Amino acid sequence: MALKSESLPLNQILHGDCFELLPGLPECSVDLVFADPPYNLQLQNRLYRPNMTQVDAVDDDWDKFESFEEYDRFTQTWLSACRRVLKDTGTLWVIGSYHNIYRVGTILQDLDFWILNDIAWIKNNPMPNFRGVRFTNAHETLLWAQKKHGARYTFNHHAMKALNDDLQMRSDWHLSLCTGKERLRVKGKKAHPTQKPEALLYRVLLASSKPGDLVLDPFFGTGTTGAVAKRLHRNWIGIERRADYVKIARKRIDAIQADMFAEDLYSFEPRDKPRIPFGALLENGLLQPGQKLYFGLKGAASAIVLADGHIKFNGFSGSIHQVGRQIQNAPCNGWEHWYYLDESTGELHPIDTLRQQLISLNNIGEKH
Repeated sequence: MALKSESLPLNQILHGDCFELLPGLPECSVDLVFADPPYNLQLQNRLYRPNMTQVDAVDDDWDKFESFEEYDRFTQTWLSACRRVLKDTGTLWVIGSYHNIYRVGTILQDLDFWILNDIAWIKNNPMPNFRGVRFTNAHETLLWAQKKHGARYTFNHHAMKALNDDLQMRSDWHLSLCTGKERLRVKGKKAHPTQKPEALLYRVLLASSKPGDLVLDPFFGTGTTGAVAKRLHRNWIGIERRADYVKIARKRIDAIQADMFAEDLYSFEPRDKPRIPFGALLENGLLQPGQKLYFGLKGAASAIVLADGHIKFNGFSGSIHQVGRQIQNAPCNGWEHWYYLDESTGELHPIDTLRQQLISLNNIGEKH
């Protein structure tokens, strides 16, 4: 199956091999790639638990390679194809284990990708080492790389900080394996042996893409990337060669209902805006302690401004972002969601207008 070079099949699963389909996507058309390629686990024998029940390990044909050289050629081919379709401002994530991630990292650098971070996904519930001959493998590694060194790329620093209780997010992510109701099954068995948790993809996409961006997954599997992209208002393209996985993924993603939240719930403050503390509005007399702020233009909820720059709502006090998140149970840019009452007109205005006024009058604010 070949695609016309000018076509862009948004929010579709392409059934076929990524080697054949990626060349048909337009050059420099993708904002973000997330890749979960075969790990080349090199399993030689069946694995049993101490009670002699067999472990449901990854023994599928798609994870088998004759040699490291064959795996390296495979990796170089798909990475090169992804590099072609990535925008110059785009970034790529690839996940792996100790079996493959070091080889992948070398090839990334050989192809002139610039590695921004390596993330350790620390599994809260890892599979034990049943034979007791080595340490329990309790993490996987994600490499995050940009296509063009020095180009401006998307990193939603404030969103990641908000997601982490207003602390800067670190490179060790403690998340559980995909289990329970989230684990897709067919006739009682795992539909896919390496299904990733949605929490992992939520963090990846929230960190490094914007609403409306195009996310590509060349090893789509059962569609976790597409499912999370749809929830976060990102466009996506998935490529998967197994028809059974395609069928499962389509059913999974079609079942997700588009929510009615405003688009700005999924957008975050750009990095190049001046960084002004909310407390600066108090220091400069633009707001007063004890003044009311209203959440949303209709003022569905109100909070009291405290002298230290926090606000208080129903006994809970925190930053404008923390309290906003408490109210809507979702990430919140407080500058856009909180309003103050202009007593001279009786109208509500976003507090961000006061920040802009402060910037204009005093030329303050440090780029970040």
